[in-house]
Amino acid sequence: MSAREEILRRIDGIVPARPAADVAADYARVDRGYARRHHEDGVLDLLAERVADYRATVLRASEADLPRVIAERLAARPGAYGVPSGLPDEWLADVPAELVRDPAVADLDGLAGAVTGCAAAIAETGTIVLDHGAGQGPRALSLVPDYHLIIVRAAQVAPDVPEALERLDPSRPLTMVSGPSATSDIELSRVEGVHGPRTLEVVIAE
Repeated sequence: MSAREEILRRIDGIVPARPAADVAADYARVDRGYARRHHEDGVLDLLAERVADYRATVLRASEADLPRVIAERLAARPGAYGVPSGLPDEWLADVPAELVRDPAVADLDGLAGAVTGCAAAIAETGTIVLDHGAGQGPRALSLVPDYHLIIVRAAQVAPDVPEALERLDPSRPLTMVSGPSATSDIELSRVEGVHGPRTLEVVIAE
């Protein structure tokens, strides 16, 4: 027996054994008497306001007008754009730019940006959640390109955090987006684009 194994054996003899975790029972015991929703009306307006507070560009459009709005935003930035499988083809029908479906990780740095959908959005916090399912692509697609255009449908917007979390699958790889990537680690000087896209634009489809 090695010294390491001997130490661990002694620790095991001192620390009492813990009963097996009962996740369902533990979850059921959580007190949920807190306020679950702070807003009933104006949820889309609140989301737009909070997302803009994070220095993201927010646009509002009808579902029918989405192709035109997306085409205009991409035309303003020449180059190829990464788009994931599952993003509705009709959204991209008017896009003049080159579209790269499911780009390889090695090609992401050469893209002008990425266009994705989302899994949910939280009006109270201005947070958009991606679970990287259909229409969202892998996490790298939302982090490597310098520009990210996210389409949020009205039905995906939850007023507050508890309701949003109930819509999400905790086993999925969740990415929570609150504005463009930014840090103030060095002398409290804000620098954008360090850990993700420098520019974030959000289209809320009503």
